[in-house]
Amino acid sequence: MTEERKTDSGIEIDAHYGGSDYPVDENKLREPGEFPFTRGVHPGMYRSRLWTMRQYAGFGSAEETNERFKYLLKAGQTGLSVAFDLPTQMGYDSDHPKAQAEVGRVGVAIDSLADMELLFDGIPLDEASTSMTINSTAAILLLLYELVAEKQGVPREKVSGTTQNDILKEYTARGTYIYPPKPSMRIVTDLFGYCKDNLPRWNTISISGYHMREAGCTAVQEVAFTIADGIAYVEAAIEAGLEVDDFAPRLSFFFACHMNFFEEVAKFRAARRLWARVMKETFGAKDPKSMMLRFHTQTGGATLTAQQPENNIVRTALEAFAAMMGGTQSLHTNSFDEALALPSEKAATIALRTQQVLGYESGAVDTVDPLGGSWFVEALTDEIEARAEDYLKRIDDMGGGIEAVATGWMKSEIEDAAYRIAQGVESGERPVVGVNRFVSEDEEPVEIIEFDPELARRQMERTQKVRRERDQAQVDAALKGVDAAARSSDNLLYPMREALAAYATLGEVSDVLRDVFGEFEPGA
Repeated sequence: MTEERKTDSGIEIDAHYGGSDYPVDENKLREPGEFPFTRGVHPGMYRSRLWTMRQYAGFGSAEETNERFKYLLKAGQTGLSVAFDLPTQMGYDSDHPKAQAEVGRVGVAIDSLADMELLFDGIPLDEASTSMTINSTAAILLLLYELVAEKQGVPREKVSGTTQNDILKEYTARGTYIYPPKPSMRIVTDLFGYCKDNLPRWNTISISGYHMREAGCTAVQEVAFTIADGIAYVEAAIEAGLEVDDFAPRLSFFFACHMNFFEEVAKFRAARRLWARVMKETFGAKDPKSMMLRFHTQTGGATLTAQQPENNIVRTALEAFAAMMGGTQSLHTNSFDEALALPSEKAATIALRTQQVLGYESGAVDTVDPLGGSWFVEALTDEIEARAEDYLKRIDDMGGGIEAVATGWMKSEIEDAAYRIAQGVESGERPVVGVNRFVSEDEEPVEIIEFDPELARRQMERTQKVRRERDQAQVDAALKGVDAAARSSDNLLYPMREALAAYATLGEVSDVLRDVFGEFEPGA
């Protein structure tokens, strides 16, 4: 009798797979680029064009981050990805008392248009595609980006990129929310409407399973909870008066890729198929692009270890390969030192080179969906889809994704899964090389980036200088316009744009909305 094996989601793995036990359903596969997109959203996939190679970067000041962007672009990166510090994510300026201990620590500090101009100085925004990991203040950062592009003379139809803008997972997994769910969802759908009319190439949301996976959920839960959130956004947009095919083609997704190679490949394939069916059958989408689950992948931060950190290079390479085999449209590879500090230049370069080696040397890009038709992969794909559907039925029974988030049910499910994983690592049942297997007593220290203690002071001074030099009467009038729109049903982004163009700060605009909407308090 062979030892029982299971995936991270608890799916039992047979010793071998054959066609008589696991017949491949051709109707679920079809051709790449055809509904239900199991085999990929484009007919040629990487034969036509490699995925976008993005390395997440944000280092304290806008100037430092700008330097890292230029370094990565010179090294062959094909898209930018911005990490913002916690005050920026939470709607506080750098000189706010609640912000000062966190200025620039986990990303770049952006207080006003002046910072955004420095962040993209010398980077042509008609050529760069930029992804911004920002949620509560996503509309503000998008507008600042658009204003910088305008100053560069870039036509709106050439501005491309993605705002994460996924507030529901903040209540579940990350905690960088500001307002209660209802007004937060209004800001999300206002952004949808604004981009439909003004920024046609912008991906209006990146519906994110990544942070839920990093918080501890399984691959099956990641698919189910991400799609449940996606359904909630579609419902909210339709309720706000938008037609499904007017906004759905610009929806995008964001997944983690962890260490169980075949489960991760199957997860991506199952997610594509499930979303395609939801959009066609539930929402009546007619445009094939509305049914395509296009996604960015980041390798697993939670899988990295502070012990023997160079082992993380191998982990990241394996996860990146799984994302490729699963058909990602864009990829960030974590740096090996990220369990210790922000990535060093050397570590970031190795992470980017990992993608380039896979893309240009592995031969895995020469055919579409090379693992498609594998009895094992197809069986896993079917099982993940079926289990995710079961979760979606439970969520629907409790009133939908917003209710599952607001009641804390989704968060509780993630915490239970995280506890089981932690128990497995602690007991040794879940092997982690360098942590509970093959432990080394003598490890050489890794050189890490030291945080600049003067950064916060310099950032605060710049923000205060902006306030001194702007036309305060113009700012005050524009902020009154934001207040008026918030108290009506008008699209918020138009008055917000006017205020930000006058150099109102991120914190000032956020405070106007705080006054109108209030702040979310868990359990209240």
